[in-house]
Amino acid sequence: YAAVHQTTPIATFVSETKRFPIYITEHRGEAVVLCQAPVGAAPAAQLLDWLIGYGVRSVLATGACGVLTALPEGVFLVPYRALRDEGTSYHYAPPSRFMDIGERARNAIRNSLLSRKIPYREILTWSTDGFYRETKEKVAYRKSEGCVAVEMECAALAAVAAFRGAVFGMILYTADSLADVACYDTRSWGGNAGETALDLCLDALHRL
Repeated sequence: YAAVHQTTPIATFVSETKRFPIYITEHRGEAVVLCQAPVGAAPAAQLLDWLIGYGVRSVLATGACGVLTALPEGVFLVPYRALRDEGTSYHYAPPSRFMDIGERARNAIRNSLLSRKIPYREILTWSTDGFYRETKEKVAYRKSEGCVAVEMECAALAAVAAFRGAVFGMILYTADSLADVACYDTRSWGGNAGETALDLCLDALHRL
């Protein structure tokens, strides 16, 4: 996206293993910071905390997720709550089972989706660090709790934003499937849904 749109590199987030360029672009007359986050709760939260420290106040994240139910690929999901099965969120918010996603950002996301007549679902997502510990017993338990999707960052990002007083929302798009744990299906990792999701985030930011 940065390569084919008018973006200006303004900073670099330096981690131990990689440098993440931070860009600024303009969308509908407003300056917007654009960056790719690391995968995983801890590094993604570190980047978000750093961005907020430099003045970012409204944050919309997007990324692929696994599905726990028989949802097709490329469906847009809007988390209203994240089950905290990662460690990072507990450094930013008191212990609890879930992190709630604020209504303000979710309303902006809803309006963006509705304006384009794109179907979506609002869901409970499961944020976990244990990528290789998504056992069939645990998947069944999370499904019984109402989780529809699994990803690695939502709970942590929501906790950081709440702690720092920033607005946060997230758009997920369905990629791989754990609906049948005996037959894990990578599918096409969400296909081209990521491009649409990024456009939706930019539109929703304008609505905030």
